[in-house]
Amino acid sequence: MLGLDETQKPAASQPGDLIKDGSDATFMADVIDASREVPVIVDFWATWCGPCKQLGPALEAAVTAAKGKVRLVKIDVDQNQMVAGQLRVQSIPTVYAFWQGQPVDGFQGALPGSEIKKFVEKLVALGGDDGGLGDALAAAEEMLTNGDYADAVETFAAILGEEPENAAAFGGLARSHIGAGDFDAAEALLQTVPAAIAGTQEVEAARAQLELARQAANAGPEAELQAAVDADPANHQARFDLAVALNASGKIDEAVDQLLELFRRDREWNDGAARAQLFTIFDALKPQDPIVLKGRRRLSSMIFV
Repeated sequence: MLGLDETQKPAASQPGDLIKDGSDATFMADVIDASREVPVIVDFWATWCGPCKQLGPALEAAVTAAKGKVRLVKIDVDQNQMVAGQLRVQSIPTVYAFWQGQPVDGFQGALPGSEIKKFVEKLVALGGDDGGLGDALAAAEEMLTNGDYADAVETFAAILGEEPENAAAFGGLARSHIGAGDFDAAEALLQTVPAAIAGTQEVEAARAQLELARQAANAGPEAELQAAVDADPANHQARFDLAVALNASGKIDEAVDQLLELFRRDREWNDGAARAQLFTIFDALKPQDPIVLKGRRRLSSMIFV
């Protein structure tokens, strides 16, 4: 991936910073941090893209009409490839919406004005008065972090009773079942995910965490697997199993290191198992987790050599 050099300065912001040009270097401040106060739309575009020229003005008009209740950050993918790569932007225009530091919605291609208006209105509602659901979500996440799984399950379920398509609550409920060791309940829940939130980061993270949790339950002894790899570095199965064991014991960065080494040695081994496992780990973590950012950069450097 190409980084931002000193000559690639973002253009001046429009009044009120409601609409601005962003970059790889400013993404954290312009999008992740800013979305903790108000929903932020990210428009990935390029100067040569015809549909982008149709979508851009319509987005800007809808954001302006929202009068500060949502913001727009425009990112030229030709000049800023890192974030686009991390978010798996494969065609443009691609639009993501962020709220509370996480992607919550998005679409590809140009939409009619009426659909863009609905998209922005949903985000305005998300950032407005939520009847206390935001506080309830925060409380449920704290319960989950503290290992109070039964209480977390009850609270996330109550939120879903009020808002059945709340991706954060749905993912949180699944993760609570996983934390409690009830993998079957988590899997059954994920099979009923509403179509509107099926592809959200929260739901994908829960799916990935469930897969890793099932692997962890069958992980081999770490010391023995490490010894097998040390004795024969070309033992790809032992290295893969070691990565599973390391991840199961919370040594996620070490697990990623082993998978990257396996990919370097034989990227096609077992139908690309190393790469698939890396993406599962990345999906289970937050998109801006340092392990994810570093791991994706290293994997990209291997792919494109």
